[in-house]
Amino acid sequence: MLKTFVSILAIAAATPALAQTDAGPQDEILVTASRSGEGVPLSALAASATVLDPAALELRQTRIVSDILRDVPGLSVSRIGGIGGQTQVRVRGSESNHVLVLIDGIEAADPYYGEYDFGTLIADPAARVEVLRGQQSSLYGSDAIGGVINYITLSGAEAPGISARAEGGSFGTYSGAARAAGTSGSFDYALSGSYYHTDGTPTARGGSRNIGSDSVGASAKLNWAPSANFKLTGVARYSHTDADTNNSESDPTSPLFGYTVDSPGVRFTNEAFYGLLRAELSALDGRWTNAVSGQIADTTRKGFTATGSDYGDKGQRYKGSFVSSLRLGTDTIVHRLTGALDWEREQFRNTAPSTGSPFDAFTGTRSTDNLGLVGQYELTVAGLSLGGSVRYDDNNRFDDTTTWRVQGSYRLPTGTRVRAAYGTGVKNPGYYELFGYSDGTYIGNPNLKPEKSEGWEAGLEQSFADGRATIGATYFDSRLTDEIYTSYPAPDFVATPANRTTRSKQHGVEAFASVRPIPQIRLDAAYTWLDAQENGVEEVRRPKHVASFNASVFSTDERFSTTLTVRYNGRTNDVAYIDPSFVPVTVSMQEFVLVNLAADYRITERVSLFGRVENLLNEEYEEVFSFATPGRGAYGGVRVRF
Repeated sequence: MLKTFVSILAIAAATPALAQTDAGPQDEILVTASRSGEGVPLSALAASATVLDPAALELRQTRIVSDILRDVPGLSVSRIGGIGGQTQVRVRGSESNHVLVLIDGIEAADPYYGEYDFGTLIADPAARVEVLRGQQSSLYGSDAIGGVINYITLSGAEAPGISARAEGGSFGTYSGAARAAGTSGSFDYALSGSYYHTDGTPTARGGSRNIGSDSVGASAKLNWAPSANFKLTGVARYSHTDADTNNSESDPTSPLFGYTVDSPGVRFTNEAFYGLLRAELSALDGRWTNAVSGQIADTTRKGFTATGSDYGDKGQRYKGSFVSSLRLGTDTIVHRLTGALDWEREQFRNTAPSTGSPFDAFTGTRSTDNLGLVGQYELTVAGLSLGGSVRYDDNNRFDDTTTWRVQGSYRLPTGTRVRAAYGTGVKNPGYYELFGYSDGTYIGNPNLKPEKSEGWEAGLEQSFADGRATIGATYFDSRLTDEIYTSYPAPDFVATPANRTTRSKQHGVEAFASVRPIPQIRLDAAYTWLDAQENGVEEVRRPKHVASFNASVFSTDERFSTTLTVRYNGRTNDVAYIDPSFVPVTVSMQEFVLVNLAADYRITERVSLFGRVENLLNEEYEEVFSFATPGRGAYGGVRVRF
């Protein structure tokens, strides 16, 4: 399989040897990297970061956001079965609940499970993704041990116009999206909606039940700037996923015990509403900005069997922030001082039907309050960029914590950039780990302590041909203490979470290449080598080797484009509950290569036809033990712009 992957890369990489003229990759701006509210150029950022711009999402015909995250260094993605199934993203070997996920700046994790399910996020028209890797708790608090992923829909000023898209294809799939955006005087608006349906494919080995899903996403972003120094922003987002799923065989006498089997009638729904209101006032010719914001996340999960309700929970997160940022200095020497105050309340309520056990008797609301104080300093002098941040969190359920981070970057006249960073992070236990209960198989532990992380990284980048090509590599090393793991204490051996007394270790290398030799060619490659160990044992669902390659070619009149995507996922381990004692065993899953080919042709200025083939080589693979995945699929449709 690895030979196949290398061969495909070799064929595709032969393309760029045409010519080297014109400008190359644009210097992207990240808003996630600073609490000031102002963007930081990627070329000056000391932290490891990747920006997936709207062009990347469109050229690769991204419909499920987690798919394109496979092209980011340091990230590993695992989906249970087909589209709509629970999808976890891990950064640098951390757990999926160690990654802070923002949607238009709103914290999006499910308050009950303590992590975000990327299976519910379908792509909007005109969106971008920022990925900030490494410990970022000093800026954002709990959940940011591995990094931050910020999914951002563009404003009306950034992407004006009206557009619509419709497509259909294999496995009974059809989807559509629409967007209306623009400006009118001091008012800026962007409204978008997306829908994705698939009949699905079997996810049980040898099974016949198709696992389908329906997903809906709607977003509104409004900006009002009645004067040069005042701006009011409102964001609202709604998502709903209704997906089939399969359970594992629970009969200990069955030869398929612990394996995924057809489970008629088993499905779940995941519904969420997110909202944000932000007011910003600037003074001193824009050098001093003050912003106050409030946000809400309201999530509802329900699980069903053929006979009715199986489980459920509701969670809310309320957050208010005040940020003040002052920029001092000259055009060549810039100091920025930022202070922030974050107040947050998370709460949940169990809506599962009672089993009569004393563990599930509580159906009221549990809540946690947290107050965070942030200080950040940033310095830019020519090619030098330095920064530091510190945060203190006062929590009413867990011990108060202080996290910090320092980082620096320097660009030499040769186009070489060196950078380094050191930081700490914290992750508070989620409500499921604290209070979750499943009769005879899982009991929560209300005495859990927060997990803590510290780590460093060092990177080197080199640009060529007046910035038309950039390559880079980063080495990272992290240590996690008090890691929450699942134990099986005697005499009943019922699973329950606990804190480890030993350290878990993650280190590895991330590499990337971005090449724009001529306007008609766009090349992007990424590779990650990872060694992640928990208590001396290799962590599950974290491949040692992950790589991707994307090559896009445009016609000279830019009416036609085609994109080849190759994604390699190395061998990885998983846990399987195939022993009747319910104690897990480690299983090894084979490496695989996924190849996609997409094309787009603009018939007129307003109408385009597009199509793609996913899993072109019809690879048979599993990302989660015993969950089969779709084979080759073809899709096509039309896009209209006004």
